[in-house]
Amino acid sequence: MSSLKKFERSRRLFEKKERMLAIASLSRFAKLDVGREKRKGLPEVILAEGKLARDVAKISQAMVKRTGRAIISRCDPRQVRAVRSGLGNGSKVEYFPRSRMVVVKSRSYKPRRTGGRVAILTAGTSDIPIAEEAEVIAREMGCETRSFYDVGVAGIHRLFEPVSDLLGWDCDVILVVAGREGALPTVVAGIVDVPVIGVPTSRSYGFGEKGLAALAAMLQSCSLGMAVVNIDGGVGAGAVAALMANRVGEYRMRRD
Repeated sequence: MSSLKKFERSRRLFEKKERMLAIASLSRFAKLDVGREKRKGLPEVILAEGKLARDVAKISQAMVKRTGRAIISRCDPRQVRAVRSGLGNGSKVEYFPRSRMVVVKSRSYKPRRTGGRVAILTAGTSDIPIAEEAEVIAREMGCETRSFYDVGVAGIHRLFEPVSDLLGWDCDVILVVAGREGALPTVVAGIVDVPVIGVPTSRSYGFGEKGLAALAAMLQSCSLGMAVVNIDGGVGAGAVAALMANRVGEYRMRRD
């Protein structure tokens, strides 16, 4: 075996071991999977909901120190203030108040670009917070994103121009976010030739309230080529969409 082959084999073994062991303990209340992005192509996302503000701040600081970036979901204003106050001048904080997402990056952090393209549609304006969750995750995973809001089936004429735009853009996957009766993903999946991910939201009331009707409708869809995530599952939807788009983007960049 040549020296170069031995070196490459040793390097791969080291990286594999690093990925498997890349779980860092943080005090007694959190374990950070700092190697998740190398192992899976997915970043660690810190769920702030249910955590003390000071704990969210400590976890975020540790994540930035180890990886250069922290992504936090479902952050309330008090937690956002704690995160900001716990960071030095060497970090940048982006806060998205609609979706309550926070992204913290060190000044030396270099974002990657994969060439993946994730499209996002919402049925109504009230669905935007969940759509923004997905958009933030997809962008942080290296994708380009393009979004159109309030194009639901109550005024279906609003849908066709955005869909034409997204197909002309050559998107790799379309996230369709809807509450109420959850009909929009089925309609979109029936007219496009790319994968569709239905994202039901809890923006509904009465019979089938809190997203149950939307989830059931999407799961019962007769349009093939559509998958469905959980109610208000913007983070999960963005992650799986980006994984799909990144595979296509990798091929696209090799081809170009």
